[in-house]
Amino acid sequence: MKRFFNTRETIVTEALDGFLRSAAGQHLCRLDGYPDTCVIMQREPERGLVSVISGGGSGHEPAHAGFVGRGMLTAAVCGALFASPCVDAIVAAILATTGEAGCLLVVKNYTGDRLNFGLAAERARALGKQVEMVIVGDDIALPDSATPRGVAGTVLAHKLAGYGAAQGWPLTRVAQFVRDGAGRMRTIGMALEDCNPYEPGRASRLAADEAELGLGIHGEPGAQRIALASASDLMRRVTETLEASLPATVRNTRFAVVLNNLGCVPEVEMALLLEAFSHTRLARRVSHVIGPAPLMTALDMNGFSLTLIELDESITHALQAPAQPPAWPGMVPLGSPAVAPMPVMPDAFPYPASTDPTVRAMLEHGAKVLIANEAPLNELDGKIGDGDAGSTFAGAAREITAALDRLPMADPHQLMTTVSNILTQHAGGSSGVLFAIMFSAAGRSRAPWREALREGLEHMMACGGAKPGDRTMIDALYPALEALARTGSLTDAALAARKGADATTTMETARAGRAAYVPSAHVRNVPDPGAEAVARLLEGLARG
Repeated sequence: MKRFFNTRETIVTEALDGFLRSAAGQHLCRLDGYPDTCVIMQREPERGLVSVISGGGSGHEPAHAGFVGRGMLTAAVCGALFASPCVDAIVAAILATTGEAGCLLVVKNYTGDRLNFGLAAERARALGKQVEMVIVGDDIALPDSATPRGVAGTVLAHKLAGYGAAQGWPLTRVAQFVRDGAGRMRTIGMALEDCNPYEPGRASRLAADEAELGLGIHGEPGAQRIALASASDLMRRVTETLEASLPATVRNTRFAVVLNNLGCVPEVEMALLLEAFSHTRLARRVSHVIGPAPLMTALDMNGFSLTLIELDESITHALQAPAQPPAWPGMVPLGSPAVAPMPVMPDAFPYPASTDPTVRAMLEHGAKVLIANEAPLNELDGKIGDGDAGSTFAGAAREITAALDRLPMADPHQLMTTVSNILTQHAGGSSGVLFAIMFSAAGRSRAPWREALREGLEHMMACGGAKPGDRTMIDALYPALEALARTGSLTDAALAARKGADATTTMETARAGRAAYVPSAHVRNVPDPGAEAVARLLEGLARG
């Protein structure tokens, strides 16, 4: 995968300074200790409160610097990519932010983090600072592990610690609250592709038909490789693993769930995964949700993790309390989607159905032609667009076929109006809307149906902004309707459409439609998909 960076050695410092320049970093500052000391802290920490510090290797953004702010962390200590920060950097963060109330270190359960933060705590104590440390080990991927990894649950520990500190609790109480909370957390991750920590030429270890369950946030191999399946099936597998890890003592406990984006899962898929979670057996025990959001990521890992935390009154208050960092998504009840009633819509079939065997045969045959050409037209559209032109036309054909028994076939103008209504309801993409406009205008016309279609086309061109020569479907449709109006022959219309569609291959640039944004080199010798669809439809009708 291609990446935006200058050198691997400067990624962290350059990214942190960019973060501080952004709106998310306006309330923060850094210690002047680059490159060895990378500490992001509140500009004006409240010295009378317990200082909460966390950190670790970079590459997990927004953790850890993204959670610095009132109600969460006082400071974050950032190491190199996937590497613990050095002891002196941690000591600097403690000295810069800790007053008489003391400091709590929230540490992920990795050897490097435990050693470096542990030694830093000892040095700070020697300097007269009160320091407590909480180790978070929420990963349940390896149930027999004596040292479970600290993963996305660490962010919940940040929130619990920040809440306790904001209440003015003493250090011992804050530390115990976070330890209790950390003991209530369980996390499992799943990925379709592992991450690439800026290693040129590195390929994913997972095959195209594999997913991995229980992998680490540094790209460590997962506990199991499983077959790729639907999002619902994969989510079910994750929740069953989580549920199996729950002790019998929490049988009647209510939970909150964190849906964490491990890196590069699109937001639409993360939302879909939350919907998939809501249909699992585990969801019946979950009352609140945090996310979906990137909280503890793993660079570009194509995966997600689920974290459960047992709720009681104090933990619920802590997780619901407001916090300053924009990266914290908040916690809300996990309920059903809010639904408002549909308004009364115009009837798509305002006219009584009527029959005409010739018209019906043409509609049926035309639909078959468009459906048969779905894949070829998609392939053609993929060269210059988003590859869905064939699906758009085929989808419209299927909708019209499904409504054949309700169409007023004996009246051309009523039929065109009804077809426009069907396209308005069901057809996607600009092509569907443009044809809906054309048939709507044609249906309103008082001219004979062939002339009405030409009027409808003029209205389509006025609304869509295209004309003959702009390299769109108009280049096939315009001459076809002209020929049809002139001779009444489908064969003539098909020949004119084919000539117009072929002419689009020699047009250097498109002046309308999606292809207008594509460089000329990509459209040269490629017919416009819309024009090609019109030509193939009319050729099929002429043959039929």
